[in-house]
Amino acid sequence: MERADLVLRDVRPFGGPVKDIAILDGRVAAVAPALPHLGPSLEGGGRDIIPGLHDDHLHLFATAAQAESVDLSNLKTANDIRSALRSAVAAQNSSSWLRATGLVEAAGALPDRALLDEWVPDRPLRIQGRTGGLWLLNSAALGKIGPPPWPDSVECDQMGQPNGRIWRGDEWLRHVIGGQPPCLGNISRELASYGITAVTDASSTNGPAEAKLFENAIAGGQLLQRLTLMGTENLPRSAMFDSGPLKLLYDENALPPLEAVISRIRSARDQGRSVAAHCVTLSELLFFLGALREAGGAKMGDRIEHGSVVPQSLLPDIAKSGLKVVTQPDFVRTRGDRYLKTIESYEIPNLYRLKSLKNAGIAVAAGSDAPYGSMDPWSAISSAIHRTTLDGQGFGQTEALSTRQALALFLRSRHILPGMPADLCLLKRPISHLAEHKGDSPIAMTFIAGHVIYEC
Repeated sequence: MERADLVLRDVRPFGGPVKDIAILDGRVAAVAPALPHLGPSLEGGGRDIIPGLHDDHLHLFATAAQAESVDLSNLKTANDIRSALRSAVAAQNSSSWLRATGLVEAAGALPDRALLDEWVPDRPLRIQGRTGGLWLLNSAALGKIGPPPWPDSVECDQMGQPNGRIWRGDEWLRHVIGGQPPCLGNISRELASYGITAVTDASSTNGPAEAKLFENAIAGGQLLQRLTLMGTENLPRSAMFDSGPLKLLYDENALPPLEAVISRIRSARDQGRSVAAHCVTLSELLFFLGALREAGGAKMGDRIEHGSVVPQSLLPDIAKSGLKVVTQPDFVRTRGDRYLKTIESYEIPNLYRLKSLKNAGIAVAAGSDAPYGSMDPWSAISSAIHRTTLDGQGFGQTEALSTRQALALFLRSRHILPGMPADLCLLKRPISHLAEHKGDSPIAMTFIAGHVIYEC
């Protein structure tokens, strides 16, 4: 080759021999020792370099909104929650909406509008539960949802009036209360600092309106990462993002008719799309597997999202189907202590499997599920290696992976090869040291299409 836009010199792809990497037109043009002078160069100093990381399951706008909300996730009593909300009201000195996230149901009985009115009586309040499936609204907020009829997601009291609890009603609630979407710039830059160059937004409600919001965020320079969108049947095609699977979201306590899910899977097939199903419980997983079977079987690209509970007996069937499992290794660290207290010991081996999935021949990838988990992939990688909880307890440690296996959960490619997009991460410390996560990112520089989007 005669020229390059940039040559990264003296870098170690995956910790191997020192090489130079030439980048041209946003792609890797050559990987070889001591390339001649082809254009501008950047000295790597012998540091390790890897492909950019991919967060394969998160919710971007919800994560950005959480950053603007009151965080209740570490509060254990109703008094603590009330104090945090009232402090936020006093600090904001406004009559606008107060938004809070991360409410843990174990903090007490599930609040209704009466209790929420006691906490915040004089302005609209909405609180999202820890898992994201529940919204709680006080009377001032319920006054903004309009008159009946309300959808089934709105729980009502014996008098037929909303009691403040809304289950899986995100799309409807967003439509009736309106408001501007949050800016994605801050979280995109944070993702870049972790070396994340691509993301998959797994929100089930993504459709034409959401697609337009994402296109605006990309065009406006807010969202730096390459984007794949899951969503509804009417998610449009776009040159600005990749179209991902049709997202199937349901809860075991309110499963839809099997025929309805089969119909949605067949609709996805007609569109040339794969499907991805929310499978947190065993019931949800079995329901999805049954629907797939009745719809003609799994196709390339079909995914089990979360795979929180997978019995050993199902591994051969999942492997044979070709389904990928996209899971959240860091939940072992952040939620493991609660699981150990609340789940029968014989069930623990079935939770958030890793090694047994790989040994069975099942493709496994990882995502953060932000805002319901940390966006930091290095914490998840460490969790996949050590399988310990915040309190230091072992949790299914036979499922632990090696450092390179754990890193691969976030990689679409395990090699840096000519022709691939120049989405790369230059590390501050060797790959062999990644198992010990100290809370700081190991990233020195992040490149997308050969352009630096983050530098330490």
